[in-house]
Amino acid sequence: MNVAEHEHQGTRGWDTLLRGMSHLELVALVVRDYDAAIDFFVRILSFELVENVPSLTNDGRPKRWVVVRPPGAVTGILLARADGEQQAAITGRQFAGRVGFFLRVEDFDASYRRMTAAGVTFVSPPRNERYGRLAVFLDLEGNRWDLLGPPAESQPSSREA
Repeated sequence: MNVAEHEHQGTRGWDTLLRGMSHLELVALVVRDYDAAIDFFVRILSFELVENVPSLTNDGRPKRWVVVRPPGAVTGILLARADGEQQAAITGRQFAGRVGFFLRVEDFDASYRRMTAAGVTFVSPPRNERYGRLAVFLDLEGNRWDLLGPPAESQPSSREA
């Protein structure tokens, strides 16, 4: 059954088409340099380096397959080195100045302090929203991220550790 036939059947048809899709495995982030990006995500954000292996472009030039992800997460980020002028031009602007990634942490205050001490640029001070503590920061290329913690009243106290 093709997509048009599924659309004709309504929501029930899409359920059938999408059955078996369990999660989004990777999202790509264009970076200028693999090693600088690995350092930022692993050392500063405490992500895991899942893969870092030699690979080839579609036309046979060398590249690397580099994947990072937060500990315990299913979805990873494929760090894709910019290849050519068009890709280099969007580095740091993949989301046209909007927040494009949302990093949820258990202890917002500790994460914020650690990231600030490591030199991460925050473009907004922490604030409380209905869905949790929030501050916007820039990754090494200038893409905007939300650092998200639990709502202030449920925030774990770093002093209790």
